[in-house]
Amino acid sequence: MADTAPSHIAGSHGAAAGPDGHSDGTRRDFLLLTAGALGGIGAAISIWPFIASLNPARDTLALSTTEVDLSPIAVGQRLTVAWRGKPVFIDHRPPEEIKAAQDVDVATLRDPQKDSDRVKKPEWLVVVGVCTHLGCVPLGHQGDYDGWFCPCHGSVYDTSGRIRKGPAPRNLEVPQYQFVADTKVKIG
Repeated sequence: MADTAPSHIAGSHGAAAGPDGHSDGTRRDFLLLTAGALGGIGAAISIWPFIASLNPARDTLALSTTEVDLSPIAVGQRLTVAWRGKPVFIDHRPPEEIKAAQDVDVATLRDPQKDSDRVKKPEWLVVVGVCTHLGCVPLGHQGDYDGWFCPCHGSVYDTSGRIRKGPAPRNLEVPQYQFVADTKVKIG
């Protein structure tokens, strides 16, 4: 069937015709762009729950940090708290323990670390209470250096949590922590 439309109505709805006889912005182009945009938005909305499920759960985030009130800990006492399922030892060290830890010749240590590199305030030592040999929990105020003693295989740590004897390869780990007040520490 022949095109019987007058030549002045070449484009639809008054659009100017291009060199090939078709209008530059047709209704079909508009519908394709709109459908593509809506499809992209729909895909993003359907993928969002999957991406959100990759984030840590709220209960896990709650365990990522812990705040500890230090005011009830007397000089010479140690407190054990749980952080990320591990014990953390908080030691309120007396001046003689601080001096003994600072006077150690770092060159004689298996895992050389100064006491000042392991503490933020000299009177407070915060370490993860897991032996670096096989993951046992060391006992406090024991061993040749009055620090920690791991009964599993005999590792001995000093009052700064540094390995002095036994099979443990590294010092007790110092977790990330900060003092949020003079008597409050935030671990994690």
